[in-house]
Amino acid sequence: MSAHSGATVWLTGLPSAGKSSIALALAGRLREEGHRVEVLDGDEIRKCLSAGLGFSREDRDTNVRRIGFVAGLLARNGVTVLVPVIAPFADSREQVRKLHLYAGTPYLEVHVAAPVEVCSARDVKGLYAKQAAGEISGLTGVDAPYEAPESPDLRIASGNQPVSESVAALHALLVEKGLARPPAPAADRKKASL
Repeated sequence: MSAHSGATVWLTGLPSAGKSSIALALAGRLREEGHRVEVLDGDEIRKCLSAGLGFSREDRDTNVRRIGFVAGLLARNGVTVLVPVIAPFADSREQVRKLHLYAGTPYLEVHVAAPVEVCSARDVKGLYAKQAAGEISGLTGVDAPYEAPESPDLRIASGNQPVSESVAALHALLVEKGLARPPAPAADRKKASL
């Protein structure tokens, strides 16, 4: 598989686990290496592609299938697609994997694993505070289920490691799978900067 082959990398995890931070940092690194990269952010998708969907089980599954379909289209056309989307249910994630498998498109599932206490302390979007105040319900991992992957391609302990380490681990997986270039040796990087 060439370094310019497309692939979908699905980053699943609780709200505020670090999925988007890792995806955006990895996207920057891959672009520097010459890859075509797209980040399918869950919030942006909900505003456009999935406007009108709620947060019932059925709507969440529909949202995941739609994102998976778009990711598959991009990936099979040579784009590395990073998908930082909660996707709380294992069976809907498995449907997306099978869609890619059927099309012969690489698919990797990455569990961005942080304890709910850490995510709540980060509370990037204020969701945990709103749930605690009774303003919202159905928060994944608190009062709505989250089915963590049993055997993801990679599990990142984002609760206790910096984003740079998480990105390095995910990049190493892409290199191992033939989906990214190995880092240049230090001597080559030095020459390139002269």
